[in-house]
Amino acid sequence: MADPVGASGPPRRAPLHRGRALIFLTVGSQVPFDRLSRSVDAWAARHPQTEVFGQIGRTAWRPAAMRWAEVMEAGEYLDLLKQAKVIVAHAGMGTVISAAEHGKPLIVMPRRADLGEHRNDHQEFTAKWLMTRPGISVVHDENELHAALDKADTLVPPDGLNSESCQRMVAVLREFIFDGVRPFQ
Repeated sequence: MADPVGASGPPRRAPLHRGRALIFLTVGSQVPFDRLSRSVDAWAARHPQTEVFGQIGRTAWRPAAMRWAEVMEAGEYLDLLKQAKVIVAHAGMGTVISAAEHGKPLIVMPRRADLGEHRNDHQEFTAKWLMTRPGISVVHDENELHAALDKADTLVPPDGLNSESCQRMVAVLREFIFDGVRPFQ
């Protein structure tokens, strides 16, 4: 697995309480996503019975209610991914594929270029395509995110990836990237 979260430096957190439900937030390694991280932290403050861990990227903002790390080693990331009951993430395909590989329900919030969260709106296009996939909930703001997290117990895992589904996903992505064919139209 590629290093999905840009490993460097030790995580700043206390040990997790094994056995409690775990919500795992990951924002990827390229840029922080404070809007998503702050929204998850606000939800965590109102749900102290739920273990929430966030990989928040390199940012000046610090969570108050959830355990967190800016970046993580690939092995620690994978351990948390496997422990998670639900994964919350930006609309990055690496996390989408990892969630599917491990049978984890996924809540996705795409980054928005107009808010300075990314250089373009490719994650919005990805999110439109993901909306049709079982096991993936797409949200666009804090209210939608909190509603999805409130229903975390009812979320179903995505269809597992097999060689046929992987080949189809690669073909769809290739058509989109090289030919501009949008799979959700």
